[in-house]
Amino acid sequence: MINNVVLVGRLTRDPELRFTSNGSAVATFNLAVNRNFTNQSGEREADFVNCVIWRKPAETLANYAKKGTLLGVVGRIQTRNYENQQGQKVYVTEVVCDNFQLLESRSVSEQRQQTGGFGNQDSGNNFNNFSQNQNNQSFGQSSSKNEMPSFDRDADPFGSSSQIDISDDDLPF
Repeated sequence: MINNVVLVGRLTRDPELRFTSNGSAVATFNLAVNRNFTNQSGEREADFVNCVIWRKPAETLANYAKKGTLLGVVGRIQTRNYENQQGQKVYVTEVVCDNFQLLESRSVSEQRQQTGGFGNQDSGNNFNNFSQNQNNQSFGQSSSKNEMPSFDRDADPFGSSSQIDISDDDLPF
């Protein structure tokens, strides 16, 4: 059986670090992950994925990642259930992270937090607002050597909108 998850998204809030009774660290966080397509009105939607990470990586994540941080995680999907105080059964699906990677420099993250680049709270999709702002910056015009350039996902990677005429006989598959 295979249960492997790889996600890249932004933290919707600061990670919540707690410790179990035996001293193990556990951090919970929510990751906003853009969908690869746009809706009928041309806007990009996002999925909000509940994640949990344990032990030393949990402490590291809580110390270095804040709301809006671009994060890559590797883990597995896990489901569990419990009975709440009202006696109702609650089902939870989450990604249990084995590893994570910070995907932007500290200076980019601090700049975004200072300018409020994560969008306003009245917006229906804060993640998309920030993502669109980042995509509007042109490649190679970073204000610092340490900043990572952003890429426009919707741009034509070959720089031309013309179609290429290739016969089926020329295709290798």
